[in-house]
Amino acid sequence: MSGTTSNGDKGPVLVVDYGAQYAQLIARRVREAQVYSEVVPHDTPVEELMRRDPAAIVLSGGPSSVYADGAPRVDSALFDQDVPVFGICYGFQVMTQALGGTVEHTGTREYGRTELGVTGEGGALHEELPGHHPVWMSHGDSVSKAPEGFTVTAGTDGTPVAAFEDVQRRLAGVQYHPEVAHSPHGQEVLRRFLHDIAGIKPQWTTASIVDESVAAIRERVGSRRAICALSGGVDSAVAGALVQRAIGDQLTCVFVDHGLLRAGERTQVERDFVAATGVNLVTVDVADRFLDALAGVTDPEEKRKIIGREFIRTFEQTARDLVEQAGEAGEQVDFLVQGTLYPDVVESGGGSGAANIKSHHNVGGLPEDLQFELVEPLRALFKDEVRRVGLELGLPETIVHRQPFPGPGLGIRIIGEVTADRLRTLRAADAIAREELTAAGLDRDIWQCPVVLLAEVRSVGVQGDGRTYGHPIVLRPVSSEDAMTADWTRLPYEVLERISTRITNEVAEVNRVTLDVTSKPPGTIEWE
Repeated sequence: MSGTTSNGDKGPVLVVDYGAQYAQLIARRVREAQVYSEVVPHDTPVEELMRRDPAAIVLSGGPSSVYADGAPRVDSALFDQDVPVFGICYGFQVMTQALGGTVEHTGTREYGRTELGVTGEGGALHEELPGHHPVWMSHGDSVSKAPEGFTVTAGTDGTPVAAFEDVQRRLAGVQYHPEVAHSPHGQEVLRRFLHDIAGIKPQWTTASIVDESVAAIRERVGSRRAICALSGGVDSAVAGALVQRAIGDQLTCVFVDHGLLRAGERTQVERDFVAATGVNLVTVDVADRFLDALAGVTDPEEKRKIIGREFIRTFEQTARDLVEQAGEAGEQVDFLVQGTLYPDVVESGGGSGAANIKSHHNVGGLPEDLQFELVEPLRALFKDEVRRVGLELGLPETIVHRQPFPGPGLGIRIIGEVTADRLRTLRAADAIAREELTAAGLDRDIWQCPVVLLAEVRSVGVQGDGRTYGHPIVLRPVSSEDAMTADWTRLPYEVLERISTRITNEVAEVNRVTLDVTSKPPGTIEWE
């Protein structure tokens, strides 16, 4: 269940993924133009694409050469379906081939920032844009001849045909990447294709997401009952608020205090979330159960699976208890609400052609004998979209704009076995880091700042007059839009100094604070 998946009376814009690193970003940019989009594999048959009744189709870039054996192609039948199509980079080239144009391996390559020159008046895509402006290129092959009926609207020194369009057939394409920030006019070009050439109305708004999601939840759940896996994070809070609006008292939110939470989180959930939604909340204290299950376990994937399993088992028992307490014999809780997002699905191997980077407790690692049907109203959304939905639902800023926190909690921020002592150490260090970032006014400047305890590592230190062997703490501040990619945040040195000084002074078990300066890729945001 993914909430709204349409554009008025038409289906989504389908982004056909040819293996591009930016395929998900293209989908995001389409949504920023207030048009709903989804990513599909390049080998999806034309008949299947048409069954989705797409408002338009975007052919993404990709790493292949159109001349390579086994390189992905586009079925030329796609262009006989009277559906708007936009080709980007590799998608521009396969579109050219399918329509009878010419793509050549000229020996001239363009990578990175390139100056684009607009031809004539620029056509629908480039009209009134600067005659010369930078774009982001990444290609070895080039289109040397546009298909019949197309007008060439832009070129570069190395690529004379860098953009073309056939407005009457609602077909267009560009050799560059309009979806990246390095193409400053790219979003406007994409918007012009969607709104002006494809004729799609910009009506996919936060309000429409809420309205369509609520209607979809009501239709699916009917008069039955649901529980929400409320973690206190943004995702589960917004998912719970959406379902609460849809089915009211049929929903009970269950907050599991598994002992892996950060300082103050339980109080925030029990106070702020309930005040904002009026939801029926049950808190279950099972910290000892989780610690017992995690005893002796050091493998990160195993920890995630154990935490996911214990979550589900706790919810199943809580559901039985709720029915029994209500005295409603024969009635049961049928649905489990989770705050699964699009990046969760992609990273767990659920996206088109995606590798399984890690299991998520709310995507991978669920028991095969799960006793609930899952309701995942945010499954098609990125994090920034979820935040906007939360504000639309009236959730407070303290919840909507809090930093993302993984479902497995501090359990995956301890490198090594999870113990009560190690949790206390990490919880204290994490609280200091968060306090200092807030005091410096940096909460909105960073996506999140995982604080990691290297529990299996000892570092030599000098504290007081003696030598110590304490644990190192790692700070991982990152900036991102949607967690698909991220860069480390350049925090002011004085803020880092205060965090380091306070942690090493106030947390006795820690004698060293380090900074992780790795981007994503190659590193994930969490260490485990």
